Amino acid sequence: MTPRLRRLAFTAHITLSIGWLGAVAGFLVLSLAGLTSRDAEVVRAAYLAMDMIGRFVIVPMSFAALATGLLQALGTEWGLFRYYWVLVKFVLTTFATFLLLLHQYTAVAEAAKRVAATAPGTLPDVGNLGTQLIKDAGLGLVALLVIIVLSVYKPWGLTHYGQRKQQERRPEARHPVAVGGLSFGLKIVLAAIGVFVVGFVVMHLTGHGLGGHGH
Repeated sequence: MTPRLRRLAFTAHITLSIGWLGAVAGFLVLSLAGLTSRDAEVVRAAYLAMDMIGRFVIVPMSFAALATGLLQALGTEWGLFRYYWVLVKFVLTTFATFLLLLHQYTAVAEAAKRVAATAPGTLPDVGNLGTQLIKDAGLGLVALLVIIVLSVYKPWGLTHYGQRKQQERRPEARHPVAVGGLSFGLKIVLAAIGVFVVGFVVMHLTGHGLGGHGH
């Protein structure tokens, strides 16, 4: 990966990750307002806003952050399996994205559905979903903070795979070989990831993704 492309990917990843964190923090505030407020219109607006933020901000940002993170790992010397902190960060991000999809298209969608079905001026009743949304948002916020801490402090060092790769490269350092850009295999992997992310986002925004819950 060229230095210019590396900086671009790094900037995109940081921006998307911080945006994801901020969106989840906003979601948590709205979920608290939806649970504690006695104003029917405030509760109604809070749950409908959560559904919109989840579908059109959090979900696309999570996939984009995951994709740019993979680009950073596979296209630089960090690798995906060479350092413990990179591997743990990848696992946490994948796990958080997977749980986010389940959360969005079950609890959030159901809460928004119940609120939309409530007559205007009547205090919506979402049952135990109100508490569940707060717990899920809080857990997601903690996971994202852990991911950011791992990115900053980079703990634990090399994995066994990384140590082996480092030892294999030491003799080659005496006779450095110029590498021109990304390998063909890496380009295929990144292209497949890009197509998947773009396709998912398009289907998601048009209301056809994962059951296409819309209003």
